[in-house]
Amino acid sequence: MALEWVVLGYAAGAEAIMLLFLTLPGLDAIRKGLITVTRSLLKPFLSIVPFCLFLLMDIYWKYETRPTCESDSCSPSEHLRHQKSIMKSQRNALLIASALVFYWLLYSVTGLVVKIDQLSKRIEKLKAQD
Repeated sequence: MALEWVVLGYAAGAEAIMLLFLTLPGLDAIRKGLITVTRSLLKPFLSIVPFCLFLLMDIYWKYETRPTCESDSCSPSEHLRHQKSIMKSQRNALLIASALVFYWLLYSVTGLVVKIDQLSKRIEKLKAQD
């Protein structure tokens, strides 16, 4: 696995872990710090979007320039190599899709958690005034 796929995998994993911690109930004690960390990381994680587009173009280019192995002239090792190449491309496309979906979910959930926190503070303020 090349370095760019390792980086994308770690980024998707970090997004998934942050999303999990933001949505788990019972972590109210660390939620404020977690929201701060997540909001500060959203802008750097936005670089995942063009990175994923670049990697998607790389997959497409490799797909278009790959030699086909559909005739009987292919040896078993060439056929196996061709199948492995297709599997790697599918795995990498799935990794790209998961990284983009996790970023979108993290962005949406962070916004919702911030709004819920603001509404909770507003309710507490109204209760204190009564």
